[in-house]
Amino acid sequence: MIPQWAWDLIEPYLRKNLSNRGVDRPTNRQIWEEFAKHWPAMVATLLVQEPWMGTVRFKRLARLSFEEMAPFLEDPERYIYDRFGGGKFKMNLHHGMHFINTKNFKPEGPPLWKDLPELPEE
Repeated sequence: MIPQWAWDLIEPYLRKNLSNRGVDRPTNRQIWEEFAKHWPAMVATLLVQEPWMGTVRFKRLARLSFEEMAPFLEDPERYIYDRFGGGKFKMNLHHGMHFINTKNFKPEGPPLWKDLPELPEE
């Protein structure tokens, strides 16, 4: 259902949630139940590092709900390259207003993202 690289980003968040509720040594079942409860509200934001006024900034390119994440999770480098080209990308994972984790990707290729509009902040 979810690839190992993504699970490694999410699992610490799930364990922390359980610990905050007094479950310091959760079973695998409890962790998976926590995942099932929170997964529908998780969102991945894709950003690209862009030179800007002598420094860099991160341009928001896409927000993926859990329903839209499957192709990205299966092969993130291919997903990014096919839609946005090459560059230095960052994926931020959130659950509601809570930051879960981040992961960087660097597909090689032309920067197709340069002419794309930036997503507005939510």
